[in-house]
Amino acid sequence: MLSRISVICFAASYGVTLALEVTRLLFRSGVRGALMLGFAGAGLVAHSIFLGYRWLETPPGATPLSNAMDWCLVAAWVLVVFYLYVMCYHPRTSIGLFILPLALALIGVARFVAKYRPFPREAHSKVWGLIHAGSILLGSVAVLIGFASGLMYLRQARRLKHKLSPRKGLRLPSLEWLQKTNSRTLTLALLMIGLGILSGIMLNAANYGGPSGWLPWDDPVVLSTAMMFGWLFVWTAIGMAYRPAREGRRVAYHTLVSFLFLALVLAMVLSGMTQHGGVRQ
Repeated sequence: MLSRISVICFAASYGVTLALEVTRLLFRSGVRGALMLGFAGAGLVAHSIFLGYRWLETPPGATPLSNAMDWCLVAAWVLVVFYLYVMCYHPRTSIGLFILPLALALIGVARFVAKYRPFPREAHSKVWGLIHAGSILLGSVAVLIGFASGLMYLRQARRLKHKLSPRKGLRLPSLEWLQKTNSRTLTLALLMIGLGILSGIMLNAANYGGPSGWLPWDDPVVLSTAMMFGWLFVWTAIGMAYRPAREGRRVAYHTLVSFLFLALVLAMVLSGMTQHGGVRQ
């Protein structure tokens, strides 16, 4: 019975949770928080079972996270875990209005755009393949969380600057918390994407002359990922030398630019403009 769980099951649970988040803008309720946690938790359980069955059915010789569909689903799973974590410690904040749409968008891409086409890898490249996929995944999720917290920071800063009364039902974390989240997610993204690039180099070297073929260094995904890493590295270096660069609106705008780089990378992967993850000559 558990094997019959589909994408619709947990996507619907997250959709109901998002709808409940929206109702915060309309009226107050004493049981809404428990309902949101319940639906989001049930969706996460179904989501986890779905991923578990997919990985159990991974063909021999293939590596988990070696296809765009699983990658998007795991990224959405991590975002929901982050949402539940924040909701447990800051239950009155409206962070779900920013996190859940990203998770649902990734699930939609996985269901209707991305393809499940596992490709075999040689035994000596499996470890590097797992490290590469996992680190890029975590780095991308960090950028997404930073993007959401950046939007919330700009919204909260604008309200305080113009002395606007908070919109009914829309409660956001404090500027201090959002600033720390922005800074920490960008640092995590830098480390994880750097590890992803390094492991990708090792994986490419391991595949040289093998059936998977050599991925050219001028591949659009390789170049755009390197650009995103360069952007994160330069910002981190500037922030270490000039601390105000890591405070206030500057760090929020940086998360928005980082998200644009990530969106560019994902667009190239899904549009087929790359040999990354496919059969190479």
